[in-house]
Amino acid sequence: MMNILMVSNLRSGLGDPGTYDFVRELGESGCEVTLRFMNAGADLGHLLRDAASYDRVVAIGGDGTVSAIAYELRGTGVPIVVYPAGTANLLARNLKIPMDPLDLARLTLGGKSVTIDVGELGVGADDDPRRVGFVIMAGAGFDATVMERARELKPVIGEGAYIIGAIQNLQPTVAKIDLDLDGRHVRTEGIAVILVNLARIQFDLSVTHGSDAQDGLLEVVVVKTRSVAGLIPAVWAALLDRLGNHPARPALEVHSAKEIRVSATPALPLQYDGELLDVTTPFSARVLPKRATFVVPEGSELPADEKTAD
Repeated sequence: MMNILMVSNLRSGLGDPGTYDFVRELGESGCEVTLRFMNAGADLGHLLRDAASYDRVVAIGGDGTVSAIAYELRGTGVPIVVYPAGTANLLARNLKIPMDPLDLARLTLGGKSVTIDVGELGVGADDDPRRVGFVIMAGAGFDATVMERARELKPVIGEGAYIIGAIQNLQPTVAKIDLDLDGRHVRTEGIAVILVNLARIQFDLSVTHGSDAQDGLLEVVVVKTRSVAGLIPAVWAALLDRLGNHPARPALEVHSAKEIRVSATPALPLQYDGELLDVTTPFSARVLPKRATFVVPEGSELPADEKTAD
């Protein structure tokens, strides 16, 4: 019998009508299920206080919810099941997680465990930074502005809110950007800096085509264009990438690093996995190699964790 802890974001998880079917399928399979609710200001550490005693933790909500749970459980080896109940559900797309509740229940029971890298941001005062974790990507500049403008429309029109947000910001702020990448300094400029762990974004496009969430590195992508129209060649390249052509990404400057510091003039807003921060650049970041464990389909290209003998 499998013992399962479910943590549901009250802002998104309960809005999914398939949650009941998911739980019923687990119950009919002999599982013992504990359900806890995550609301604004919830103490996530308390909600997950005994997570190590469960066989699975099911995270019900959007990308921000799942990332917060993954960061809280980093390094524990507790397998997390992504129940996608948000707007973009980018983590589910990157990990090839099914959307159907019954398929999700079967995945919970029979999927394989894989361990991937986690990104960590340090924001605020250098001597006492506030730390937050991300699994997909974090960014400063244009992407954060788009998410802020899309926030109120997401419950109404879903992913289309991101298009509206971009249209409302056709001439984004161009900043002078300083990057410190594992001790190497880069001075550049652009409308955004994006730290990529998992590269697939809205509309099934990939920011880069060589991203590896198990290599102990983050890709640091500077968006060099000065307008939204300038992103069209990069979007076209991403579309061709789906055909296996792997063209270069025009207007994108790509680096890789373990330890990163970003500053910008003027200062740029920040986001991580779709969650807006109440501070701006500068910020620091680092990769935490293979700290989050997820349950994925058996056919996933990600290698399963090695099983140790009892």
